[in-house]
Amino acid sequence: MSGRFVRSSKYRHVFGRSTRKDQCYDNLRVSRNAWDTNLVKVNPRYLSVNWEAGGGGAFAVIPLSEYGKLPERIPLFRGHTAVVLDTDWNPFNDDLIASGSDDGRICLWRVPEGFTLSPDVDADDIEDVKPVGKLSGHPKKVGHVLFNPAAENILATASGDYTVKIWDIEAGASKLTLNVGDIVQSQSWSANGSLLVTTSRDKKLRVWDVRQERPAHEGPGHTGAKNSRSVWLGERDRFATTGFSKMSDRQLALWDIRSPQLPVDGFKTLDSISGVCMPFWDDGTQMLYLAGRGDGNIRYYELENDKFEYLSEYKSGDPQRGIAFMPKRGVNMHENEVTRAFKTVNDTYIEPIPFIVPRRAETFQDDIYPPTTGLKPAMSSSEWFGGKEAIPPKISMGSLYEGQGLKEVTGAQDKPTSSLGSESKPEPKPEPEAKPASPVKKAPEPVSEPTPMARPAPSMKDQGASMAAMVNKFADDDEPEQPSESNFDEPSKPVERATRSPGTASPAIKVSPPSVKEDSVKSQSPVSASPSPVTCSPAPSTPSAQPSLPLTSTTGSVPADTVSREIGVVKDLLAEQTKTIASQGQLIEKLTAEIESLKAKLG
Repeated sequence: MSGRFVRSSKYRHVFGRSTRKDQCYDNLRVSRNAWDTNLVKVNPRYLSVNWEAGGGGAFAVIPLSEYGKLPERIPLFRGHTAVVLDTDWNPFNDDLIASGSDDGRICLWRVPEGFTLSPDVDADDIEDVKPVGKLSGHPKKVGHVLFNPAAENILATASGDYTVKIWDIEAGASKLTLNVGDIVQSQSWSANGSLLVTTSRDKKLRVWDVRQERPAHEGPGHTGAKNSRSVWLGERDRFATTGFSKMSDRQLALWDIRSPQLPVDGFKTLDSISGVCMPFWDDGTQMLYLAGRGDGNIRYYELENDKFEYLSEYKSGDPQRGIAFMPKRGVNMHENEVTRAFKTVNDTYIEPIPFIVPRRAETFQDDIYPPTTGLKPAMSSSEWFGGKEAIPPKISMGSLYEGQGLKEVTGAQDKPTSSLGSESKPEPKPEPEAKPASPVKKAPEPVSEPTPMARPAPSMKDQGASMAAMVNKFADDDEPEQPSESNFDEPSKPVERATRSPGTASPAIKVSPPSVKEDSVKSQSPVSASPSPVTCSPAPSTPSAQPSLPLTSTTGSVPADTVSREIGVVKDLLAEQTKTIASQGQLIEKLTAEIESLKAKLG
């Protein structure tokens, strides 16, 4: 019975698989700048890496298909005058990327068509990629850049001037400014792009109503002196943070935007390692991945009932400084891969780590691949600034598995902020329609199924005499009180309805069976069914021999079968309820044994 207390999960045995060195991206020069960012960003086509370059800042874009040892000289994305601190891919265009730098500028880039790291030219003739646009407005370094996940061409940038600016990159200007008051350490958008959560050096946690340019909530976060991170949990009205306690223990916390004063169930202590925990959320599996900065481990949890249930941990002796996770539409579904991480190793190469559900992958596994966000935004930038809130349309993972391209899943997409957690409700709506079918839940129905199996059994007809004898046993206690004259008087009443005197016994027998049926249908209890055999039995059990002659002569054709059937019904009812009582008794005994065993374990 111990299996009853094991939590059920499809992802209990998810494991991370290391990659051979020849399948990694080798010969890199990852930036050694001390600024706390992820250093790496990925989409289904490209991988961007903050580069250690002289003569101004640069970053590299690596096509995912060009793994192995890279050439000594590759085309870089150059345009900043200082080191690049952060990059982010446009969620609706895999060729667009934004970068923030120590020079205070934001650059926008487009990956050239047919881009490759090994162009068919001499190494000295390789040309770097230039930005297609620049955004100026921050007087100090831009440490974080993040595209809006629902609206097109909306970019949030956090700077050393203690502000977060919201840019319309179509217009090339900042439209909104959030005055944080200190250095922003991390930022994360809600799924509908209306809220932004930030953590900062002043140990404050802020949830911003961005278009109102004010915090909807501002309160204490993690109390430790080291950096904290935040991540919004997809379409839920929850977000998670990682940070440190005053004793420098690493912590994890879950927050509800409806009451963000304190985390749900408090701060959870993870360990005493000094590296920052980088959180990543997978909305398809409802799993949270925590990658330690400076250690090689990636632990992962499943969110269930507002609690992070620990699943397992990918352990490696190679520490990572930067890490990125693949969007869901880029995973390999033919190997049951639910996500894929790209971690930096020794600042010289990047190793892909697929996380796999161990099951046979001969067909599409729709239970682990729900619809996911595609390449179509929910709204334009002007609609977003106008106050619109919506969730981007979803695409079918099954169509990607079968090679049919991106196919949208129909359904309502407009959802206000308060209903983020209910985005999955349109799918359960058919359930109320299925509830009318729940009258099948009439558990008595399955109980009554065995009875028809017993009725046509030949033994019931063949042993009619023995059943009549059993019925007489029930009638013996009550019958002596009834005088024999009443038995002769009762047939006289039906004589008035039917003139045939020989058939007077049969109406008396025919009247009683409906009462048995009605009682059995209404109550199905032996107590209510027992009187009916008494009413049926007087004729055969009469001590006088005279009524028995017409009874045998008439019942030989019809009444004998009727009596045997009704007796069978009574016996079946008694047998059914006896079995029910016995099964309930066994269940009570099992439950009692379980309770005693639990008491013994706890005591």
